[in-house]
Amino acid sequence: MHLGFSYIGLIFLIMLMIPNLYWTKNQPKDYEKYENKILLLFERAGEVLVTCLLLIFSDFNIQGITAWMIWLIAAFVLMIMYELYWIRYFKSEKTMKDFYSSIMGIPVAGATLPCCLIAIYGRNPMLFVSTIILGVGHIGIHLNHRKEL
Repeated sequence: MHLGFSYIGLIFLIMLMIPNLYWTKNQPKDYEKYENKILLLFERAGEVLVTCLLLIFSDFNIQGITAWMIWLIAAFVLMIMYELYWIRYFKSEKTMKDFYSSIMGIPVAGATLPCCLIAIYGRNPMLFVSTIILGVGHIGIHLNHRKEL
């Protein structure tokens, strides 16, 4: 692991944050009443850790063309699917059912798509653990909300 700015990490964060910022003004009706405080704590801690770690390790930057880049390509494919999920949500009626829909058979796609592949590509165990912390909170919240529907 090498300290240094990661432009790939920045690209991933931008792809994650833009739809989430727009979502703050387009939340499904009654979203707040479904919150679980413990899962929310995991989610917030994971968000802070992932954000910081994606930016401070240069290992996520492209180091040349190798077979290992398949992880980066796979991560970008999932990020594109994540963006498509958001486009579909923003064009919908913005109900809880729309928010927790699947895409291409992947359940609660807004929570599950952008999690661990970039950590594998960067060979960064700290980011991998951080994405698990984020995933426990984020996916747990989404699964609980979907169950309530």
